[in-house]
Amino acid sequence: MSAPLHEARPAGPGRTPPPAGPQRRALPDTQQGMRRRNLSRVMHTVSAEGPLSRAAVASRIGLTRAAVSTLVDELVRSGLLEELGPERPGRVGRPGSALAVRGGGPAGIGAEVGIDHLAVCAVDLRGEVRTRAVRHVPNRGRSPESVSEDLTALLLRVAGAIEDEGLWPAGLTVAVPGLVARDARTVVRAPNLGWHDTDLGALLPARFPLTVANEANCGALAELWLGEGTPRDFLHVSAEIGIGAAVVVEGRLLLGNRGFAGELGHVPVRPDGPECACGGRGCLEQYAGEEAVLRAAGLEPGEDRVGLLAGRAEQGDRDVRRALHDAGTALGIALTGAVNLLDPGGVVLGGALSGLAPWLLPSLRSELARRTAGPACPVSVSALGPEGPLLGAAHSVVRGVLDDPASVAERV
Repeated sequence: MSAPLHEARPAGPGRTPPPAGPQRRALPDTQQGMRRRNLSRVMHTVSAEGPLSRAAVASRIGLTRAAVSTLVDELVRSGLLEELGPERPGRVGRPGSALAVRGGGPAGIGAEVGIDHLAVCAVDLRGEVRTRAVRHVPNRGRSPESVSEDLTALLLRVAGAIEDEGLWPAGLTVAVPGLVARDARTVVRAPNLGWHDTDLGALLPARFPLTVANEANCGALAELWLGEGTPRDFLHVSAEIGIGAAVVVEGRLLLGNRGFAGELGHVPVRPDGPECACGGRGCLEQYAGEEAVLRAAGLEPGEDRVGLLAGRAEQGDRDVRRALHDAGTALGIALTGAVNLLDPGGVVLGGALSGLAPWLLPSLRSELARRTAGPACPVSVSALGPEGPLLGAAHSVVRGVLDDPASVAERV
């Protein structure tokens, strides 16, 4: 099962899970549609708060215990929930059987195409990473066919590993550093890879139901679902060689008319600046991207660019610290427009930026405070770091199963 990325927020204690995001097709308002929605409500509730008894689930989602029992029986038969036995002693009345999301069965496969690496991981319905595979390889300038061949090898390795553990791939989401069409399979443009109008759906194995997504969007969803204390309105910024951003409003991605929203890296910081791969001049990437910072510091790019910069900065290298200070200033200038326009609850630095935060944040925060119209927007650092896009990709498949468990049950 696979579907376009969605943004449903996990249910909190005593709360019915919210509806899926705007990209997911609404289920018809029929008896069958109602059944599928209620199956989803049960799955989300047990996932967020389990282990829970049938009675506890019924209380939380407002259905009768008999109705919930029927739904639970279907989910147990489908291998999505499991019964753990009687609840802990001490409760009044007859103990119910505790329900939990099953660790076996469907799993979400996430993949990331980076400028200098490929990565794949599998996440089970409990949200646990079961296996991962990484290959460090320079992808800039390589053909999509060549990159897809290497990615397929990693996918098959991960799929084989989880199948040995009793799981099976429910779908695949691939995070890419570029613009993705609304069909969720075509990379319209990825300047730092050199790709244009690339249909990844035609290049990757058909056995994996596919969604292709922008890597910054995947990172933002990972922050939304897995981050601690993340607001429901925030701007997520991530970087590698390029810089991407994602806007989350009321727990949903703001994609824009064509799905291209969030291209912060191509916001001009200095209109008369150097040429950018996008065709513009003076873009943020030319001042705050990894390679741009290395150039400004007088260093040659290596395999671990962030590690090199962070190590030199920790040692007190003045050129590196000055380059990072200037990069933070450029980020602050670019973010000012977005903050003034959108008034987010916060800005979250993810990806490679998180590893350089100690030297970026002072000038970034100073620039934001000086330029924003209202009170200073809080800026935080993602604990997920560079893992965010990969985890967000895998978890988006898992969320798809929780949103529509009936579709998985039909495949079992």
